[in-house]
Amino acid sequence: MISTTRSILYTVPLALLAAGPAFAGSGDRDVSLDGCIKSAQSVRQGDIVKVEYLSVSPAGAPTYEIEIRDSSDTEWELMCNARSGDIYEIETEVDSADDELFSKTAKISEEEARTTATDRFGGEIVALEYEVEADGSPTYEIDLAQDGQDTEFKVEVDAVSGDIIEVSVEQWQIGQEPEEAGDRQNASSDAS
Repeated sequence: MISTTRSILYTVPLALLAAGPAFAGSGDRDVSLDGCIKSAQSVRQGDIVKVEYLSVSPAGAPTYEIEIRDSSDTEWELMCNARSGDIYEIETEVDSADDELFSKTAKISEEEARTTATDRFGGEIVALEYEVEADGSPTYEIDLAQDGQDTEFKVEVDAVSGDIIEVSVEQWQIGQEPEEAGDRQNASSDAS
């Protein structure tokens, strides 16, 4: 079933490519989604499981966040500048804060990271991911939904210092990892 899900998720972004930059919402200066997918696949081969469009990003430009699952079942997030088509950040996801890659240097608990994000931005936690940056630094990526808005804040909290190190605004998402639906329900019930 997972392989069926993967192929469906990969098909969805391809179907939207025909809409081009206008779909992204930033005008004719943007690189097509196809261009960013090609850039991401030149860095990491695998199945595309999710694409998010970030109108406000750490790169200071609209960004496609492309999640790829490789042949060893490792998930990678690649950030592609929607204006240049360049990949400017790569990180890997792990299943939990207990994963050795994450836990060996983490000092901040998940609860502390949740509190940091919600104290600063408010809203409801709808997803939480455990990420390891290219340099090995662990971070919590927390998605916050704001009442009455169609967008989400993506807040990245450094798991060593507890500082907020990135904030993005997600405009849309294509695809969903199979376990993400449960994660979103658990994240919101845990936050209650």
